Amino acid sequence: MDTHRAERLSEAIREELSEIIGYETDDPRLLTVTVTEVHLSPDLRRARISVNVGNVTDQQEPMRALEAARHYLRRELASRLEIYRIPDLHFELDTNVTPAKVDFLLRRIRKGRPREADSAGPDGGEKKTF
Repeated sequence: MDTHRAERLSEAIREELSEIIGYETDDPRLLTVTVTEVHLSPDLRRARISVNVGNVTDQQEPMRALEAARHYLRRELASRLEIYRIPDLHFELDTNVTPAKVDFLLRRIRKGRPREADSAGPDGGEKKTF
């Protein structure tokens, strides 16, 4: 397996999940969730997604919301990424978050696409091929 391809795919999944969770879900429990990293298995069948849930007193509530939205997120990824098999999504808390890393991630999220649909396609997005 080409490691460069796996890295590109991991980054694409991270970007798309960040956008879907940040802009397209209506669950208020997901407002503080930030996708920090995506690790793919060598066969690309499983994705371990590290998330930061922010300064929430009950960190399990956003994790339960992510598990409930897992199938929706996977279906949205399938419509945005042109790959043979969409990996199963497994969410875990990212415990290695420093304030500098949070600032970096927030700047990276702000650079993302706006909430309004752009003119790239009928569904507001473009497909990525890997």
